[in-house]
Amino acid sequence: MSDTGLILLNKPYGVICQFSAHDKYPSLQQYVPVKDVYPAGRLDTDSEGLLLLTADGKLQAKIAHPKYKLLKTYWAQVEGQPDAEKLQQLSRGVDLGDFRTQPAKVNLLDSSQSSALWPRVPPIRVRQTVPDFWLQIQISEGKNRQVRRMCAKVGWPCLRLVRVGIGRLNVFNRQLSLGQWQWVKQQDLF
Repeated sequence: MSDTGLILLNKPYGVICQFSAHDKYPSLQQYVPVKDVYPAGRLDTDSEGLLLLTADGKLQAKIAHPKYKLLKTYWAQVEGQPDAEKLQQLSRGVDLGDFRTQPAKVNLLDSSQSSALWPRVPPIRVRQTVPDFWLQIQISEGKNRQVRRMCAKVGWPCLRLVRVGIGRLNVFNRQLSLGQWQWVKQQDLF
């Protein structure tokens, strides 16, 4: 194991966030051949992007627990039209029934930004009669399916969700291709 103890993986769509074999989905063991590391936080099977792994339990808690306020940056492709009121709802926080989200940083992305992403395999479904667009959403909570639920709550179903950043790390400044991993230093994250 590297002396940094922190692995950055660009997780593909359809990969489950566990190392043990799964009946339906490929697991992390098919991408990261390192023993005794575990995800620091989760990324849903149907989401893509940055996932941190470590063997250090204290570091894992510091990355995943909301009390440490580590910012996670997501790019969400959603159905619908941009709407200032809906953007404000997401920014203020959304009542999801079982909890209210903390305020989020929300911005529209232009097509030149979203074109920097790799193609998704399989591709998303495209409906010719329903427009879509991209949002950047930054949160520090990361509860189960939170970004997808937030977008759905304001009337924008999420078609594709990519975590592009965690703390100061992002998929672009690390030049991390889909399915690739690398050791990173803790100080690069915080």
